[in-house]
Amino acid sequence: MSRLKRPPSLGVGQRIRFDHQVRGVLEITAQAAVLEDAEAPHRVVALIDLFEAPDFEILFQPERMPLPPVGLLETFPPEAVKQALWWEKHILEVLHGIAPDAEPGTAPRAGYEPGTSVTSRQGVKAAELSAAGHSVAAKTVGNRRRRYQEEGLVGLVDRRPVRKRREFGSVPDAVVDAMRKAIGEGVETSTRNGAYLIWRTGEILRESGEAVELPTRRTLYRLLAKLTSGTHATGSAVTRRSQAHGASAPFGELTVTAPGEVMQIDSTPMDVMVRLDNSVVGKVELTGMIDVATRTLTAAVLRPTTKSVDASVLLARTVTPELMRPGWVDVLKMSRSVLPHRRLLSLDERLEHAAARPVIVPETIVCDHGKVFVSHNFRASCRFLEIDFQPTHKGAPFEKGHIEKMLGSVATMFVQFLPGHTGRNTDHRGRRPEKENLWSLPELQELLDEWIVAHWQNRPHEGLRDPDHPGRLFTPNQKYAALVEACGYVPVALSGQDYIELLPAAWRAVNAYGIRINNRTYDSPGLGPMRRRDSGVRAKRGLWEVHRDPYDVSRVWVRDHRGDGSWIQATWKYLNRSPVPFGDLAWDHVSHQLPKATEEELAQAVADLLTRAHAGPDQPAPKKRDRKAKAAKGDRRVAARTKATAPPAAPSPPEPEPDDEPSPQEAAEDEETLAEVIPLGLFDPLEDPWKRR
Repeated sequence: MSRLKRPPSLGVGQRIRFDHQVRGVLEITAQAAVLEDAEAPHRVVALIDLFEAPDFEILFQPERMPLPPVGLLETFPPEAVKQALWWEKHILEVLHGIAPDAEPGTAPRAGYEPGTSVTSRQGVKAAELSAAGHSVAAKTVGNRRRRYQEEGLVGLVDRRPVRKRREFGSVPDAVVDAMRKAIGEGVETSTRNGAYLIWRTGEILRESGEAVELPTRRTLYRLLAKLTSGTHATGSAVTRRSQAHGASAPFGELTVTAPGEVMQIDSTPMDVMVRLDNSVVGKVELTGMIDVATRTLTAAVLRPTTKSVDASVLLARTVTPELMRPGWVDVLKMSRSVLPHRRLLSLDERLEHAAARPVIVPETIVCDHGKVFVSHNFRASCRFLEIDFQPTHKGAPFEKGHIEKMLGSVATMFVQFLPGHTGRNTDHRGRRPEKENLWSLPELQELLDEWIVAHWQNRPHEGLRDPDHPGRLFTPNQKYAALVEACGYVPVALSGQDYIELLPAAWRAVNAYGIRINNRTYDSPGLGPMRRRDSGVRAKRGLWEVHRDPYDVSRVWVRDHRGDGSWIQATWKYLNRSPVPFGDLAWDHVSHQLPKATEEELAQAVADLLTRAHAGPDQPAPKKRDRKAKAAKGDRRVAARTKATAPPAAPSPPEPEPDDEPSPQEAAEDEETLAEVIPLGLFDPLEDPWKRR
């Protein structure tokens, strides 16, 4: 139970201990107090220095009751709270001699007059309640009075119906530890079901030599469900490894206050078939770069196989304006967007015919240890552009989570609308996606560039919320425009832990990333034992009690229900962004640059783009299928992928003109007529076996 105390009131005429002397209070102002002094007529001391002095104490004043933890009352049944309120009325009369609902000026009743002891009042109260039909002893009244003075109203609640139970019930701790070990062994192995994990739990106990009797099978399955919650122990192996190797400490947040300060780069296979050269069908890889401050997708490159030179090309596209192309609608121009086109045009003439995508010069690039990004070519490009190269730790994809999330968003918001979509794995793949009306690689690259300008840069992003108004989302273009004009303040944290109990309470789950309240995420190292755990409060379905100040969003306080009931402070995850906040003032400062392109026009442009992308390219009339062309299909695929990734080769010498005279060999073949040869059929693994010939 919390032992927080309200500060005692300081009044004129009171005696205090300060600076190793007992002094009297002569006068009190808003900021200072005038005290008696042995060496001078008086002494003026600031209140903050007085209250924070180590030996400060108000003498001859009764101890005040602690602030009642009102939030805990919500965890008790209504009948128990009603009974506690009934007892509180009688306990207050015992303590003060007058009932709390008495009219002003009412004299104390007999037995409660001034000068009577608390013990005698307890006896009188017990007699009154017994006469009224409530069999209560004076000792019971005294016990409730003491609990009320120590804990407040919560001390009067009957806690027997809501006693906390153990997290795993009556299951022995040895069984819980053995099952945790069995689950941990399966992180790097193939996925197995719950029956194997239960069997392995018994084997671990047998190997350890502990004589522990296993609970029933139903109990073991319930225990397994609790221990494997959120771990994917019997699900996807990829997700299980990612969960197990994730960050155990609170997720960090870089303080990014300017475009280009931190950018992330990565590549991934695209779940779509495309046409390479010679009508060969294959898959491509997407390499993209995102700016952390504005979530701007500065460039994206499609290649059959990503190479280090492609990453260098991505850097060049990042620092180069995206020019308008034939066929793009006028609403995609930078001059018709929220970007400060006029001011930027005075600095960079290349932006005159640019599309609505910011040009951002990276200062730091974060990448993984892929061969493409740690290559000498890419590092040399970064050195040339004076860019800091920062690889992540091995096996830590969460350290570049922004680009990982962006690549997944491209798959859900763009790739699935394309013909030839294959899905993320074979379970999601349809029949013969390679037979659909596929786009060529250059056509798909142009569609992707148009989609980035039309949709991504004008889409409200979850990570671009206004700190002062978290219900408002901003687009990457809006964030880029506002950061140029940004101004703000540093929020001041609450001071004084004594007022935590007075703050509004909310009940939330403590997840791996922390606590989420009103679209804000709070986290702290102290929340480690609470993550993904049940609080034990059955009335709130295992949620945790959180107190917050509605006028200060910088931090919240979480009650440790599993511990001693103390408070754990959790800080707003994006508090470090406060040097450049995204408030109304910053946005209103650039609101005079109203875009000429309306939201309806942008939405229509995106809708037309997706419709055009889904339809596929215009195809000529289908030709008769040539069965002989299948023999060299593998060779043509290799040649097409090589041609699409390699630079153009030097022009080959002209071929000699054909001679009109037949060669001796051809003349000899014409002299003799050979018998007709009927070849055997070739097995085609892609052919439909049910097709009638």
